[in-house]
Amino acid sequence: MATNRLNARTAAALDAGKYCDGAGLWLAKSDAKNGKWFLRVTVHGKRREMGLGRWPDVSLSEARTRAEAARLELRNGLDPIRERQKRRLEAQRNLHLFRDVAKDAFQARQAELKGDGKAGRWFSPLELHVLPRLGHIPVAEINQLDIRDCLSPIWHSKGETAKKALARISICLEHGAALGLDVDMLAPRKAKALLGKSRQPTKHIPSMHWKDVPKFYQSLDDGSVTHLALRLLILTGVRSMPVRFMQADQVEGRVWTIPADLMKGRKGSTTDFRVPLSDEALSTIKQALPHAREGFLFPSVRKGVISDATMSRLMERRGLEARPHGFRSSLRVWLAETTDASHEVAETMLGHVVGTSVERAYRRTDFLEQREALLARWAEHLIHSE
Repeated sequence: MATNRLNARTAAALDAGKYCDGAGLWLAKSDAKNGKWFLRVTVHGKRREMGLGRWPDVSLSEARTRAEAARLELRNGLDPIRERQKRRLEAQRNLHLFRDVAKDAFQARQAELKGDGKAGRWFSPLELHVLPRLGHIPVAEINQLDIRDCLSPIWHSKGETAKKALARISICLEHGAALGLDVDMLAPRKAKALLGKSRQPTKHIPSMHWKDVPKFYQSLDDGSVTHLALRLLILTGVRSMPVRFMQADQVEGRVWTIPADLMKGRKGSTTDFRVPLSDEALSTIKQALPHAREGFLFPSVRKGVISDATMSRLMERRGLEARPHGFRSSLRVWLAETTDASHEVAETMLGHVVGTSVERAYRRTDFLEQREALLARWAEHLIHSE
């Protein structure tokens, strides 16, 4: 079959119509100034037309190059139209920016996060320290050097934040892989090796010695929301979030049932957590009832519930190093030093999940009675010790 029938000059001079360059390559002109190239091919016995681009944007020589590449695929038993679609799809996949994948990963995990992640704590390490450097890069192109350069400025100065950011990056890359993107799943681990060990020591939240807690507890006597919330937090040993979001209907008799989505540190458990209430705890809840607003026992002055920072600031203003979360440690040390509580009971007091899933399947108890007796003793210590 004759080829190269056209040349650039004659192609430009042609009016509307279809003109063959040979070997299946055609120029279809809609008018004197516009047209398109296509290649007639036979694939699996079917005659098809494969577009090769618009004329004059695609020149005659470029159209011939594209046509020859398609003919080569035909000779190799491939469908050039389908192969092009595959290449386009692959290019689209690899153009997913890290920013978009990170947001998609966050949305996919919102149901697992406290309050649907509305506080933004899960996403903030990415938003503050990662997206400004890596957000505009296609996720398939991110490697360990990119991650190292991104986190190195905070690796030794903000160690915990940097570790959280690295963990979030790993989750985002895993999410990208699930989307079918060609990502380097080992990049975060390799970046960690390049960054080395963080020089910033892990800081534990300061706690108060259990012998000093009664004096502080007894000083919380003005009946305010802040004082009552701190009292209940100390009496029960739970984290601040369940206390701050406590509602009256969560209490039945002498048991406070905390919804599973308000409990942290119970990985592997989706059940609500029961907290036995001492007489002192019940009295504290009764005093809090008049303050209730929109169902919450410990509302803030303006809207919503009291913040963790409000309780922390009270302790800070008194010149105390300890913080509210530290009372859990005070209770745990008291249990270890003054009672014969088993490890399982003591850890359950703090709302921790103890043992493997198999062990928990056979140990179908939350030690409610044992914990009730121990929290009653703890309340006596808080009320009567000097």
